[in-house]
Amino acid sequence: MDFTLVEEQQMLADLVGRFVEKEYSFEARRKLSATPRGWSEQHWGTLADMGLLALNVPDAYGGMNASVAETMIVMEALGRALVLEPYLSAAVLGARLISEAGTDAQKDRWLPELAAGRLKTALATLEPGERFDLSNITTTARPSNQGFVVDGRKGVVLHGDRADLLLVSARTSGAQTDTAGVTLFAIDPKTPGVTLRAFPTLDGQRVAEVCFSGVPVGSDAVIGAIGDGYPLLEWTVDHGLFALCAEAVGTMARLAEMTYDYLRTRTQFGRPIGEFQALQHRAADILTAVEQARSVLYFAASRVAGADADERRRAVSAAKNLIGRCGRFVGQQAVQLHGGMGMTDELPIGWYFKRLTCIDMTWGDAEHHLERYGTYV
Repeated sequence: MDFTLVEEQQMLADLVGRFVEKEYSFEARRKLSATPRGWSEQHWGTLADMGLLALNVPDAYGGMNASVAETMIVMEALGRALVLEPYLSAAVLGARLISEAGTDAQKDRWLPELAAGRLKTALATLEPGERFDLSNITTTARPSNQGFVVDGRKGVVLHGDRADLLLVSARTSGAQTDTAGVTLFAIDPKTPGVTLRAFPTLDGQRVAEVCFSGVPVGSDAVIGAIGDGYPLLEWTVDHGLFALCAEAVGTMARLAEMTYDYLRTRTQFGRPIGEFQALQHRAADILTAVEQARSVLYFAASRVAGADADERRRAVSAAKNLIGRCGRFVGQQAVQLHGGMGMTDELPIGWYFKRLTCIDMTWGDAEHHLERYGTYV
């Protein structure tokens, strides 16, 4: 697979790069993170105007029907600036899930709104105490005269506090850890019985804990087939993991650049510390880790859209494992090479390391994906 950017892709990379360079200085991000919303509606509108929210929406619904390569380009650029807007939740997860498995009515209703930025989705799948097992679901959806009644709780829902539509996994049959019997629902968070508790994460993002108590949902809220939603859920999360890996590569690359700049400008004993051979070796190790991460990301890009589910799972888990380990290494080296300043919140270095840490913990850390990879070898 050739990963040389064609002209249109290079224009896309330049477009997103100009946006983050203009709008996302470190101080601007700090101020945004401290607001009650945690991100900017104005920036969200700009992303919509640039067409970035429509990338993963089919052209029949006002989208661009882009490939995973375009998602990779955008997420890497957003990772370089630690962008706070819920791009992953809405423009990647929501758009891909509804495009893949939504009914014609659901697509007509939601996809144009997603492409225009008027609808924001959040994937509510992991539950408190269940670690990273997507099939370990205690949330239930029992049949009713109008459709279903949902009860349960979901934890660490990315951008769930501002979502207009929750994409929820619930059990309609089977035992707690069965992959069969899982159904996906689209639930309006304003429905009676839905309560949300929002809180910030280590890296300044926003997540929510969502509780469902006797929540009525109609049959038209089901996405995909009843009882057969697990493969679709796993497919959606794998695309989200790939996007997170791309974001992590952009974050690592920017972290490395800031570290190299510091080594060139910080002086000790009358000379830049970057001239000391021991530190040059460490800088080279950082560059090696970033390039390893980029290489495995490209490998995942060549598999994530394929028809072979086992190939997709192996590639995504291989990428998540290696990128998680590389991110930890690059973050540690960057902090150490900056000395005491690297530990302070006043310097961007620590925030980039925090974001890499949170990416590693999202939908499975490096160790979890090493184990997952082994199950599909």
